Amino acid sequence: MISSLIRDLSDPASLPDQTKSVSVIQTHISIVLVGDDYVYKIKKAVHFGFLDFLSLEKRAYYCQQELKLNKRLAEDVYIAVIPIRFDGKKFTMVGGDGDEIKEYAVKMKRIPEERLMKSMYEKGALTEDHLKGVAQVLAAFHSSALRNADIDQFGAPARFKVNTDENFDQVRKYVGVTIVPKEFKALETWTESFYKGNEKLFFDRMREGKIRDCHGDLHMEHICFTDPLSIIDCIEFNERFRYSDAVADIAFLLMDLEYHGGAPFAARLWRDYTQSAGGEAAESLLTFYKVYRAFVRGKVNSFQGDDATIGRDEREKARERAKKYFKLAYSYI
Repeated sequence: MISSLIRDLSDPASLPDQTKSVSVIQTHISIVLVGDDYVYKIKKAVHFGFLDFLSLEKRAYYCQQELKLNKRLAEDVYIAVIPIRFDGKKFTMVGGDGDEIKEYAVKMKRIPEERLMKSMYEKGALTEDHLKGVAQVLAAFHSSALRNADIDQFGAPARFKVNTDENFDQVRKYVGVTIVPKEFKALETWTESFYKGNEKLFFDRMREGKIRDCHGDLHMEHICFTDPLSIIDCIEFNERFRYSDAVADIAFLLMDLEYHGGAPFAARLWRDYTQSAGGEAAESLLTFYKVYRAFVRGKVNSFQGDDATIGRDEREKARERAKKYFKLAYSYI
């Protein structure tokens, strides 16, 4: 069904807004249709343990969650959830009210790719003012994001260990493929030891009110220097990835900068953030969360390397990215 869905919706006439062309981007969980002015994101019917999009009802629900949650940091970007219908011949987002709904898409404004943090960094245009702006937005977001007794519990070491245990279990099949065996073992052992030796740090952060309903997927491709600053594509599909220490959230962005060779930028961003958020007490947790974030990206790219719906070259590129992320995780320890 995916191939026919992509084929039909690649026709500009099948989209609800006028566009001259449509390009398609796929991830391991999404199909993204990019038009001239708008983008339409469709969830794949996949199940990865931490994510379950298998039923249409679940995909509809998580589309609504994506719309709602992302308005926190990108209110003007996220517009609506649109049904995708099948008229007996093809899939379409136009008309056909009596036709059966087969999928849903989140409609967004197309943001200028040249203003993405990653693009700005790659062309040497990322400045200290940009970093300070990001730090201030994130510090304000983290201080005002939802917090309650239930969310607090996600900061407990035993609760967070569910995430790291799942990561090691799901990456085990890639040992010798995208991660070196000795490095996998070293990362697993180091993580276990960190929990045992630093339990108080986790509980201190809980008492300080630092466990919040965060973004959860904070890397350079999700930050756009529009006016106002837009931060897109938060985690909507699993609360335990979003409910976390604020430092776990920004650790993703710091890791991403370092992955791309921008360690000095990461250091400056962390300084600016701690000045705005008062996060000095979490310095000792920062390495732990950067290891976690790099390992997650290695896992996700390993998954993409197995995705038969994308081309062979793209799968191989994903495997190479996975290797690099796992190497970075190992370098932190």
